[in-house]
Amino acid sequence: MATRVLIVDDAAFMRQMLKRILTQMGCEIVAEASDGEQAAKVYAEVKPDLVTMDLVMPKMGGLEALGKIKEQDADARVLIISAIDQRKSLMDALRLGAVDYVVKPFSGEQVTQAVTRVMENTPASPA
Repeated sequence: MATRVLIVDDAAFMRQMLKRILTQMGCEIVAEASDGEQAAKVYAEVKPDLVTMDLVMPKMGGLEALGKIKEQDADARVLIISAIDQRKSLMDALRLGAVDYVVKPFSGEQVTQAVTRVMENTPASPA
């Protein structure tokens, strides 16, 4: 069964690029969101296997959206895809429960490897 993915990024071209890479991997894109607020709402509706999450977005950023998604589903698999100048935010995201991250700009191979790592790593349930 194909991995069901929610792509979250405020840049349409970035969502398209990720969509192409993930589709080539055999993933099914079940939804897209352009901000964190929309991402948290859509996550509840579609219950994807994986979320790709940008950090800097309007309305609600990726860290807050990650927190909202983890409140809904402690086992949510979230892959952060964000710019290199946000290293502290990337570390904060990992502490909040993101499984892995990819730094922009990225190659298709980097995304493919990260998605594979995330899907092979079942997040631990909180104690």
